[in-house]
Amino acid sequence: MELFKTPNIKFLKYKYIALAITLAIILAGVLNITAFKGLKLGVDFGEGTLLRIMLKSPSTEGEIRDLLEMVGLGKSQVQKSGTTGREFQIRALQSAGDQASEEEQLEAHEALADRIIDAIRGDDGAAERARGLVDLNTIDERSLTSLLENAFPGSGPEAAAAIIAYRNLSGIVTGFEDLDGLGLKPETRSFLQEKTYLGKMTVLSRETVGPQVGADLRRKAVQATVWSLLGMLVYIALRFKLEYGVAAIFTLAQDVLITMSVFSFTNREINLPIIAGVLTIVGFSTNDTIVIFDRVRENLKTMRGKALEDVMNISLNQTLSRTIITSGTVFLTVGALFLFGGEVINDFAFLMLVGTLEGVYSTIYLSCPVVLFWQRWFKPKKGGRR
Repeated sequence: MELFKTPNIKFLKYKYIALAITLAIILAGVLNITAFKGLKLGVDFGEGTLLRIMLKSPSTEGEIRDLLEMVGLGKSQVQKSGTTGREFQIRALQSAGDQASEEEQLEAHEALADRIIDAIRGDDGAAERARGLVDLNTIDERSLTSLLENAFPGSGPEAAAAIIAYRNLSGIVTGFEDLDGLGLKPETRSFLQEKTYLGKMTVLSRETVGPQVGADLRRKAVQATVWSLLGMLVYIALRFKLEYGVAAIFTLAQDVLITMSVFSFTNREINLPIIAGVLTIVGFSTNDTIVIFDRVRENLKTMRGKALEDVMNISLNQTLSRTIITSGTVFLTVGALFLFGGEVINDFAFLMLVGTLEGVYSTIYLSCPVVLFWQRWFKPKKGGRR
């Protein structure tokens, strides 16, 4: 399928304008990141609270996220665990501030965990809580120990530990008869039936994710990007020539920098799925670049005597239909995700939209010009071309 039969566009005629636009966007992005807004780091790269919960009835990630959205936590990560549809992992971003003490940080994370629990629990058990009862499925070990210790001095901590261990191992307590095998005294069980109720969810674990975890993930994300670029350089240099590998690296580095610049301008979050999307764009752009480089190499063998810039223009025109059809298909797909995929995938779809357009642009207006400049600067003249 060919969209254009005999295109004759002088792409490289505008190479200096394209390079100026590229540099302007990158410099503006770097300035915005370093001096103004910076990059908005998502939950993966910040500190926060990690909860594992189990529900009495199966639910979906979307339903959980809708409940969190109602209390302003719609950006939290919700991931289903297992196959029952009852167990979920929730991670929410929270910072108590750089100057906060360790106790203040702990209190901030505890408050965030309580907000998540209250949002998912909703009106379940509202009448029981109004009567002063506590939810045995969500109470933490420290609070349960305090409750039982006041009623049964000496044996309270042991009973609390047994109940929490049962919850961690088996999940939600569906009935007080579930506690019969834990070795609790009859009066302890009776006390629990009087003072607690069994809600629709249980907290399997709650953890505080410190800033050092986010810093480690940021370091690994940068390493993954750098190593992927170096791998591309080696591959293309071996398959073609060194100048082609260098051109590909410039192209891919520009893809990454412009993508990050656009995200800083639009104040969108950077998280692990976004880093995965950046690497996807790198691979997509590399594939397009290799196709064009391959055509340039073939044409250099059959168009001896032509200037390299002319050969490149011909090659770009010959592959133009393929580039537009391939990129257009991807663009339509991620466009549908961007419009109809919902809030969670919106940032990723936006990234792919920008990356698809920018990848085509960079392949045409950066990879080929870099090879051309390399030939002019470092290669001696040979006949009609360099």
